Amino acid sequence: MRHIPLKQQNQVYNPFLPLEEYIPDGEPHVFGDRVYLFGSHDKEGGETFCMLDYTVYSAPVSDLTQWRREGVIYHASQDPDYENRHYMYAPDVVQGNDGRFYLYYCMSGDYGQGGYWGPIQVAVCDSPAGLYEHLGYVQNPDGTPYNEHICFDPAVLNDNGRIYLYSGTQYDFEERPDFFENDDYIRSEMDMFHRSREEILLRAKQDSIMGPVVMELEEDMLTLKTPAKHLIPYMVKGTSFEKHPFFEASSMRKVGEKYYFIYSSRLNHELCYAVSNYPDRDFIFGGTIVSNGDIGLNGRSEADKLNMTGTTHGSIEQINGNWYVFYHRLTHKSDYSRQACAERITFTPDGQIPQVEITSCGLNQGPLLAAGSYPAVIACNLTNGNMPHGSNSIFQISFPNITHKGENRFIAEINEGTLIGYKYFYFRNVTRIGVTVRSENERNKVHYKGPFRLDERVTSTTDRSHQIRRPGTPSEQPILEIRLSETGDSMGEIPLNESTEEWTEFWGNVRIPDGVSALYIVYHGNKSIQLKDIIFK
Repeated sequence: MRHIPLKQQNQVYNPFLPLEEYIPDGEPHVFGDRVYLFGSHDKEGGETFCMLDYTVYSAPVSDLTQWRREGVIYHASQDPDYENRHYMYAPDVVQGNDGRFYLYYCMSGDYGQGGYWGPIQVAVCDSPAGLYEHLGYVQNPDGTPYNEHICFDPAVLNDNGRIYLYSGTQYDFEERPDFFENDDYIRSEMDMFHRSREEILLRAKQDSIMGPVVMELEEDMLTLKTPAKHLIPYMVKGTSFEKHPFFEASSMRKVGEKYYFIYSSRLNHELCYAVSNYPDRDFIFGGTIVSNGDIGLNGRSEADKLNMTGTTHGSIEQINGNWYVFYHRLTHKSDYSRQACAERITFTPDGQIPQVEITSCGLNQGPLLAAGSYPAVIACNLTNGNMPHGSNSIFQISFPNITHKGENRFIAEINEGTLIGYKYFYFRNVTRIGVTVRSENERNKVHYKGPFRLDERVTSTTDRSHQIRRPGTPSEQPILEIRLSETGDSMGEIPLNESTEEWTEFWGNVRIPDGVSALYIVYHGNKSIQLKDIIFK
C-alpha cells in the first residue's frame, strides 16, 4: 500500500464523485493543471442507459480529493436527431490542433434501441468544461455520414497533430460456424444494426461491419482522411484476443512510444488492453486491467465474483506522475445506475499492466483512516455468494445491492451470509466499530416501478454461500461479524435488533491489530436488514 495517513485529512474513496452522481463510461483527460472526467450520465435508479445530459467533473492534478462539478457541458436536445433518439452514449473529448476541444458521441433510444445505426456526432468548445456547440457528424470525403461500420463508443487521439478516431462494437454471430445458414443470427444483426440482409451477408464474407475500427480525420475534425479499417482482427480464433474478444468501449492512450488500446471484452465485466508500436495496426493482446467483480484476479473464477457484474467502460490516464484506471460499478440491481471508480495501476518494465483489485480507497494516496464515519455504500465487495451478471437489465430477484430512497443511500437486501468488504483501512487503536442499521420491510424496501428490463444474456452463478456463512452461528440474535479477510477468523461482533425499523446505531467490541487491513462485515440473522454507515472508535 501507499503511505499511511497519520491524521484525519482530505480523503477520497470509491465512488469518488458525490454519492448522488452517476457518471459511467469514464474518459479521464488531463488538460492543463486539471484532470477532467468525461462520460455518460445515468439517472439514479434509472430505467435505461444514459438518461441525463453530459456533466463533467474535474480536479486539480495535485489533489484528487477535490472533485468539482463543472456543470452540464452538452444537452441531448442539441443533437439534430433528438426527436428520434433522446440519450447520448459514451463520449470522448480531444483537443484539436486549433486549440479547441472536440466532443465525439453517439445517440440511442430507450433500452438501447437505435444505438447502432446513427452517425458519430461532434460538438466543439473553446474550453474542456463546455458549453459545447454541435458541429456536425463524422463524414466521408463526399460529405455523406460515415456508416461503413457500426458507429458506437467513439474515442479520439491527437498523436502529434494526427487525429485518430476509434469506434465499434462486436457480437459473435459471424464467428459461429452455421452463421450463413442460421436465419435467427442474420435477423438479429439486421434488427440490431438496421442493415439489409444483403449487406450483412456480403460484409460477413469480406469485412464485417462489426469490430473495432480506426480512421484518421482531416483538420476539420469531421472528415475521413483515411478509410476506416479494423484495428484488431474481427475473427479472434487463433489470435491473442481469443479468450478476451473485443465487445465495445474503445479507448486509446499513448504511453511513451507505445499505444495502448483499452476496451471492454465480451466477458462484459473487465477492461482489457492491447499494445502496439502504431496507433492503427499490429495490436497484440496484453491482459486485463480491472474487473468489476475481481474475476481473474489471483485466479478468482466467475462463480466466485465479489459483486454483481455487468457493463464496464473506462480508460487509463497519467495524473501528476501516477497512472490510474477509471471504470464504473453497478448499483440499484441494474446496468443503468453506474458510478465512477478508479484505481492506481503500474507498468512492469516490459510494458504490461498487472490486473488491479477494486478497492474502497481508489484515488486516495493510501488506505482510508479507520476513524469517524463512512457511508456503507463505499463497499468494494458485496456478495451473498450467488451474485448475478447483468446486461441491459434490472433485476427483480433479491440479492444485496447499493440503492437509495429519498436522500438516504444504503446497502439493501442484506440477508444471512451477506459479505460486505472494504479495502483498505489503516487501523490505529480501534477497539469498537459501529453501524447504522434498520430492519427491512415493505415500508422501507426499494421497489422498482419502471418497465420490465431483463436481457436474455443475464446469468446467475453457482451458490458459494457456504464459504461465507459460519455453520452453527446462532440465529436468535442477529449479528454483524467483523473479519479482516474474506473467510478469516472473527475479530468481533456487533449485536443487532432486527425489529428496529428506524436508522439506529449499534456497536461492538473488536480486536483489530494496528496497521493496514481490509474490513469485512458478514451478516447473520433470519430477517433482512439495511446498512447506511460504518463508524470507528
